[in-house]
Amino acid sequence: MQKCKNLLIYLIFDIIKLVIKMNIFNYLTLKADTFYLDHKCTIRQALEKLDYYKFTIIPLIDKNGRYVSTISVGDILRFIKNNCNFDLSLAENITLNKVEKYRPYKHLTISSKLTEVYNLSLEQNFIPIVDDRNMFIGIIKRKAVIKYIYEKYQVLD
Repeated sequence: MQKCKNLLIYLIFDIIKLVIKMNIFNYLTLKADTFYLDHKCTIRQALEKLDYYKFTIIPLIDKNGRYVSTISVGDILRFIKNNCNFDLSLAENITLNKVEKYRPYKHLTISSKLTEVYNLSLEQNFIPIVDDRNMFIGIIKRKAVIKYIYEKYQVLD
């Protein structure tokens, strides 16, 4: 049993070392290749985009390109239920900045430590990345972090 624990500890340290060596730019999906919404678009517009692309959560930015938050289908449905009596037509002209975000994704800056990327990837499907001016520059997908660790671990194996 102790041998298994020690092996697991060594494996975790190996993964952490790999994550520290990871270059954040290599795994960034750029803003141009990312779907996002203006934080003042309407609930209807958001639902149409979320439905069309089959997303459950999407980043929100302002008109200047600054990261604002994320919004989920659940946030929108909760808003419609609590404020519009389940009537979508009442919510058609309401903007997303009026919708309460239940559990918005945390974002990181491009200068964040890679251990922060790894830790957030355990909790979120993607990590919004901003520059030093809080301008949204893209996302890092959990899939990219897992793929990186898998490829590097195969080299060690």
